[in-house]
Amino acid sequence: MPFENDREGLIEGRNAVLEALRAGRPIDKLYIVNQNADRSLSRLAALAREAGTVVVPCDRRKLDTLSATGAHQGVIALGAVREYCSPDDILALAESRNEDPFVIVCDEITDPHNLGAILRTAECVGAHGVILPKRRSAGLTAIVDKTSAGAAEHMLVARVPNLPTALKNLRERGLWIFGTDANAKSALWDTDLRGPVCLVIGSEGDGMGRLVRENCDVLVSIPMYGKISSLNASAASAVVMYEVLRQRCHHV
Repeated sequence: MPFENDREGLIEGRNAVLEALRAGRPIDKLYIVNQNADRSLSRLAALAREAGTVVVPCDRRKLDTLSATGAHQGVIALGAVREYCSPDDILALAESRNEDPFVIVCDEITDPHNLGAILRTAECVGAHGVILPKRRSAGLTAIVDKTSAGAAEHMLVARVPNLPTALKNLRERGLWIFGTDANAKSALWDTDLRGPVCLVIGSEGDGMGRLVRENCDVLVSIPMYGKISSLNASAASAVVMYEVLRQRCHHV
């Protein structure tokens, strides 16, 4: 399971999860078994979906692996360190600062350490927010918060059901969509990254998905001179984010 090492934010058991939902505690994901055959679990799943939580059906063995107490009663919630926002909130923040929007989109970054590092860099360069997909992505969990050195608690993070649709909406709002691709012909140093920018970071193994790639205006590559042909997602994102900041600061 993607969060088997992130146990600090676990909420286990039906009553504990129910009370967390009733109290409005931010929940990143709800892992649950056979909710259709159990009225109590079905109710929990419905409440979680109403709150915008991703509900993940799984078998009991997976829950046993994830559980820290061994008494999960068929349901485990993974707490978030803060609530998610919407992409509109991120653009509104840029407008309130009278700045061109600078948005980071993470396409299926599943490693929480990578996501934490990306959030830390995004906060350092003054990005206005980060957008994640609801599925197949790490979220705002305790381990992400630790890796981000607390940046996760300051950075606006939105979660959307469909990244290609989100990119189309950003383009309609005037942002240029730049995707990172090791094989792109446009070198990073030769690309104008000023103005309203959305930077798309591909997943650790496969890079950007096909539909996400098709919704990019420009694909850029980071020049590589060593024998290893790629950087990991967080390192690559840091290089590109700081190039955006450099161009903004120096108006090149």
